[in-house]
Amino acid sequence: MSDLPRKAVTRTAKLAALPLGFAGRATWGLGKRIGGKSAEIVARELQQRTAEQLFKVLGELKGGAMKLGQALSVFESALPEEVAGPYRAALTKLQEAAPPMPTRTVHGVLEERLGEEWRELFLEFEDKPAAAASIGQVHRAVWHDGREVAVKVQYPGAGEALLSDLAQLSRFARLLGPLIPGMDIKPLIKELRDRVSEELDYALEAESQRQHAEEFADDPDVVVPGVVYQSEQVLVTEWIEGIPLSEVIADGTPEQRDRAGQLLARFLFSGPARTGLLHADPHPGNFRLLPGGAGEDEDGPESWRLGVLDFGTVDRLPGGLPETIGACLRMTLEGDAEGVYAVLREEGFVRESIELDPDAVLAYLLPIIEPAEVDAFAFSRGWLRTQAARIGDLRSPAHQLGKQLNLPPSYLLIHRVTLSTIGVLCQLNATVRLRDELEEWLPGFLAEKAEEER
Repeated sequence: MSDLPRKAVTRTAKLAALPLGFAGRATWGLGKRIGGKSAEIVARELQQRTAEQLFKVLGELKGGAMKLGQALSVFESALPEEVAGPYRAALTKLQEAAPPMPTRTVHGVLEERLGEEWRELFLEFEDKPAAAASIGQVHRAVWHDGREVAVKVQYPGAGEALLSDLAQLSRFARLLGPLIPGMDIKPLIKELRDRVSEELDYALEAESQRQHAEEFADDPDVVVPGVVYQSEQVLVTEWIEGIPLSEVIADGTPEQRDRAGQLLARFLFSGPARTGLLHADPHPGNFRLLPGGAGEDEDGPESWRLGVLDFGTVDRLPGGLPETIGACLRMTLEGDAEGVYAVLREEGFVRESIELDPDAVLAYLLPIIEPAEVDAFAFSRGWLRTQAARIGDLRSPAHQLGKQLNLPPSYLLIHRVTLSTIGVLCQLNATVRLRDELEEWLPGFLAEKAEEER
């Protein structure tokens, strides 16, 4: 039996202890205030202590707890530097690894799913996992035909643990709010719960990965490993060697950062247009930077490619990203307040019962879409913190207006993936020609192109 759901009581107790710890620190903070420290300093100290405990517990538990941790980790850039700095390393570790399940458990799953002679399928199999995530871990191996492969083995009981953790976490989601200014955690947890059954289904994942691998087979910029074999709880894919994106975030050169950022933005927008699927789990652990390509300068940054892993969570978009997004973005850049407002109301972003000032809506949106206004935009933690503070400040007009906007269910995953990708670009401190990717891949962004397609 896996160590994942080993004792439901133990998992629940660890998660239940989080809000108690938060409450204890709030009392500690009040004492500090009485002792003379400023509210701002105390708030930052509270935020830092809360984050340290939260990510320690989430990383230990795997399951839904770690899933939330990975989702939150890409928003680290929105936190004040004094708070984010001390535990950035812990977040990076969470993105790449988690405590492994025992070797005997791995062998048990392989024997049950691949048969008693499972070892005959491999020339080599490394018992030590190469990576571990929220519902499974990956082992490096050599397939019987000599190909190097990644063997993803699902934790027994992963489904129950995921649902149990997320149900528990949702009970005190509001207490996590201060960690990521301007972000409502509860809808994120609900959406993660809604995706559990899909992510546990390795047959669905294998099909999504095959579609991407076929479409990007000859692509000079993006590499998707092919599917070698799939059964319930086991997925075997081609192994790709590369620099984990988390390492580029921590120690990458400016050239590596810019190239990784450009390719990440390209994949975000080109994927749906080319495959009808949106890769919906864009945390750094799912990407690799692969030096050496087919260009004239094989060692130069411009020839490096982006390796994409883990297709367990996708959004199915048969026509690519909705044309509404591109059209709305274009009209915002053109300053067409009335046009933008009409589209938002038609699509359900503004409820029928609410009346807003179109100019105020435009003013709310413009700072957010600043990266699309220029030829090249320097994403940074500072820029994202400014946006988070603007929207998260209870006293700001942006916060008051944002509260009145609605996010239709069909846009929820697109919204989260876009925000997450922006979070990673800011972690990279990458300068990206985002407008190029929007013009090439986003339906409706170029008026002439939209007219031609009609």
